[in-house]
Amino acid sequence: MKSVLVPVLFCWSIGSWLLLQAAPPRPNILVILSDDMGYSDIGCYGGEIRTPNLDALAADGLRFTQFYNTARCCPTRASLLTGLHPHQAGIGHMMEDRGLEGYRGNLNRRCVTLAEALRPAGYRNYAAGKWHVTPGASARALQDQHNWPLQRGFDRFYGTIHGAGSYWDPSSLTRDNQSITAANDPEYQPSEFYYTDAISDHAVRFLREHARDHGAEPFFLYVAYTAAHWPMHAKESDISKYKGQYDAGYEPVRQARLAKLKQLGLLATNSTSAPLAGNWQKAKNREFEARCMEVYAAMVDCMDQGIGRIVAQLKQQGQFDRTLILYLQDNGGCAETVGRGTNAIPRADQPSLPPMAPSISQYGSTPSQTRDGWPVRLGYGVMPGPQDTYIAYGREWANVSNTPFREYKHWVHEGGISTPLIVHWPAGIAVSRRGSLSQVPGQLPDIMATCLAVAGANYPLEFRGQKITPLEGKSLLPAFEGRPVEREGLFWEHEGNRAVRIGDWKLVAKGPAGPWELYDMAADRAEQHDLALQQPARVKELSARWDAWAKRANVLPWPWKAEANKNRRNP
Repeated sequence: MKSVLVPVLFCWSIGSWLLLQAAPPRPNILVILSDDMGYSDIGCYGGEIRTPNLDALAADGLRFTQFYNTARCCPTRASLLTGLHPHQAGIGHMMEDRGLEGYRGNLNRRCVTLAEALRPAGYRNYAAGKWHVTPGASARALQDQHNWPLQRGFDRFYGTIHGAGSYWDPSSLTRDNQSITAANDPEYQPSEFYYTDAISDHAVRFLREHARDHGAEPFFLYVAYTAAHWPMHAKESDISKYKGQYDAGYEPVRQARLAKLKQLGLLATNSTSAPLAGNWQKAKNREFEARCMEVYAAMVDCMDQGIGRIVAQLKQQGQFDRTLILYLQDNGGCAETVGRGTNAIPRADQPSLPPMAPSISQYGSTPSQTRDGWPVRLGYGVMPGPQDTYIAYGREWANVSNTPFREYKHWVHEGGISTPLIVHWPAGIAVSRRGSLSQVPGQLPDIMATCLAVAGANYPLEFRGQKITPLEGKSLLPAFEGRPVEREGLFWEHEGNRAVRIGDWKLVAKGPAGPWELYDMAADRAEQHDLALQQPARVKELSARWDAWAKRANVLPWPWKAEANKNRRNP
């Protein structure tokens, strides 16, 4: 009997080894998310800003023309990380608890993060940059770490817990579970600290450490830049590249972007554009306005340089071809007017909030002074860029960023929710498909579904004794092959702004009291021709679909319920 078992076991072992060798290796996954950028900012989506590294990924990968985010920072992060609509993860608005299940302002335990789902499949998980799915803008909030990255599946983390702040001295800066400052970090002291560079440098560091300590295991790396969220902070070496480029104002830049979008095939040649938001001739201070866009471009440029360093590290480690890279943006261009009110210098002993800053406490307070003790300057005409300024680039430039779409961050018209999606994966995308465009519509929950599909990882029904909300996303793998992705529809709600898209038809409303508007996305993606009055039956059908989704997805009841039934044009 023994003489028979030995050769059988030997053959079984050899067969198992051969099967393992024949099985395709699980890909590494790199998800890159930028902040407060419009659809047409980067070069391969029509922009004049220099993004050669993103452009190279697009040229050898896929670009999605109709991918969508949730119109705001933290709901997007909650959705991307969990594969759910943000309300299902508990973050239907921002980081405050509004007393409703969908609006708790903190990741709930009925969801799992992508890192938590990938870990059982053998992945090591790393995150660098902006977290912003749990309160972190106060000392008290920073003591509660139950929803910090390491407690939600990541092995290493470097970044900020809350949503925005100085690029020269970011608050809520954290390494793993330890709060640090840029000035008091024994592990990282560059000659000039700049947060975008710090995010890129730590992403590269995590790759190196992974190769050294866990080289045989696949990794998931989540890189969440704060570029190009206000304040407009950038290094002079990057700003100087764009000196004078925006002196002619909004219209020439916007027209050039529109022409390039059509040339690239991202828009049909007969596509229209939403109206221009600003008049350059009436700008009070053109030098200041041009400088805002110069700094904004420099911020994006610096991020792209960092992405180039991450890609170079992957190539050096021999991991580039087997890494699925996804790049996208968290919302459209930002029209918030932070720091653009009356010129004022806050006293060092009395911190001041930026004029007209919406929900600023959800991001973190504006510093009253720099690390070196200089007062932080706010107000229209203060030239942005240096660490003692705190300025946003304004509504007019946000309109340029969102070319050719209507509205901005916060709203769920196309300007608020449209994002580039670049997919690069040599091992998983056929040579014949590389460099092409995908017209398949998609939404944030699809990112998790796609990553789990390529990793061979399971989405759990239960996790740590808690029943988990079913996955909402659909894998984009069929789109990688040029096939459609079957789905019920696409849905949104943020601050009472709401929308549903079924096929080419989109129903959208501005604010909880706004009437429904109806658009044909195939013919009018700029949302210029409202067909709601002409097609009341379709409005009724789509609004019923939205209502059903909203009830299922923890959108209803919503905090703005009192306004919801005012002036709504519902047939």
